[in-house]
Amino acid sequence: MTETRQSPLVLGAMMFGTTVDEDTSFALLDRFVERGGAWIDTADCYAFWAAGDGRGGASERVLGRWLAARPGVRERVRIATKLGAEPLEPGSWPARREGLGAAAVRHAFAGSLDRLGIDRVDLLWLHQEDRSVPIEETVDALAGLAADRFGVSNHPAWLVERGRAHALRTGARPFDALQLNATYLRPRPGTLPPGVEHRFGVLSDEQADYAAEHGMDVWAYTPLLSGAYDNPAKEIPPVYDHPGNAARLRALDAVAAETGAARGQVVLAWLLSRGLRPMLGGSKPHQLDAALDGVELELSVEQVERLSAADRFAWASPYAER
Repeated sequence: MTETRQSPLVLGAMMFGTTVDEDTSFALLDRFVERGGAWIDTADCYAFWAAGDGRGGASERVLGRWLAARPGVRERVRIATKLGAEPLEPGSWPARREGLGAAAVRHAFAGSLDRLGIDRVDLLWLHQEDRSVPIEETVDALAGLAADRFGVSNHPAWLVERGRAHALRTGARPFDALQLNATYLRPRPGTLPPGVEHRFGVLSDEQADYAAEHGMDVWAYTPLLSGAYDNPAKEIPPVYDHPGNAARLRALDAVAAETGAARGQVVLAWLLSRGLRPMLGGSKPHQLDAALDGVELELSVEQVERLSAADRFAWASPYAER
């Protein structure tokens, strides 16, 4: 029997257990594994804003029940979760959240393991920066946790470097992954796309260069603009409305026509060509299948270059040469 090739797509479980019911969540997870998916991403705070009690944890609980109901599947998947953004009390976010102090990190991680029903995670993320706590304290707290890798989401590059330097000095495992918002279109300078609540949440050239220089993975969240590339009922957010993106959309349309793929599938393939791992947060099986097909799409070197240079300011990502 031919072994299924592992897909580079990450399945985001943000809304599992809240707006995505358990049966649908299980069906998506089963289909993802069936088609070679491995990485599943969640967080202890998912999805407090959609939960009746204002608390996170629903997503991790659904994943825990799915893992328990599928003996042997744990060996086929990799679990990534995040900590640091759960509100201390319902309605208190963002003013009061668990943060990244040593005690909070240990407490949050223990809760995640309990909800997931596992004794170790494959990747643990710091969800967003916490400048009330020295990053060195957070790194020291991570060193004792049952996680194979550590990553950071929504942090500036200088703070990532400070944390990595401390880990290397003390013999701890340094951060080796970044999770940031990235897509084909570029937001106007000084703006944040919908759903990005952190000023360092959108992948910048500096962050991309830093990650490439240090051999770090980069995960791209909301790469499909919540379906706006292909769903006529959804408009592309106004932060992407500028002449450079008009040129990019023309190039995207042309490559989509050449390949016979949907625009969103071309976006996923382009992100992979730049060394970025796209994340899908869809809620329907057909969305998952379309995304899995998209990451299998092979663009030519000429198509990648044309897409990248469409606005005449090509993103000279160091990933393109690695």
